Amino acid sequence: MADVKTIKPDELAKLHKEKGVDVIDVRTPAEFREVHAPIAVNVPLDKLSAAHIKERTNGNANATVYVICQSGNRSSMACQKLIESGVTNVVSVEGGTKAWDQLGLPVNRGKKTISLERQVRIAAGFLVLIGALLGMFVNPWFSGLSAFVGAGLMFAGITDTCGMAMMLAKMPWNQVATGEKAQCRV
Repeated sequence: MADVKTIKPDELAKLHKEKGVDVIDVRTPAEFREVHAPIAVNVPLDKLSAAHIKERTNGNANATVYVICQSGNRSSMACQKLIESGVTNVVSVEGGTKAWDQLGLPVNRGKKTISLERQVRIAAGFLVLIGALLGMFVNPWFSGLSAFVGAGLMFAGITDTCGMAMMLAKMPWNQVATGEKAQCRV
């Protein structure tokens, strides 16, 4: 695993003002629509590829691409994914859009949405509760549902990859309807 280079949001804002750099936001279209740095273009993590970077930089292998997400986790994953596919000049924005906004840097705000992280917590909690209740009142085998979700949460924590988040990101409420302004590039 290669080390992912990072940049602080205020340094990126200054750099963009001076040079006009490429910034890709790897969150879901719905998260992007809610709040994003105006200099960012949305390419969801599951759609991001080396081909997107090549297109964004017009084939310039020396061009640096900055990647941002909500808090810095997905942008680091995206940079790692790109590095593994041969794109090495990528930089993750420390703290993501949350840090960008907290520094008072300009953001575009749109329709509110429940964050993917909260959706995962709600879904996991619901499944654990249902599994426990069904296990107590219907059949003890239903307790396996709670164990399965617990194992999935442990796996997500250890590997920094969440299958439930990937599934929830594809749900209709996490998509932006055609015609809605979201600057989404896929």
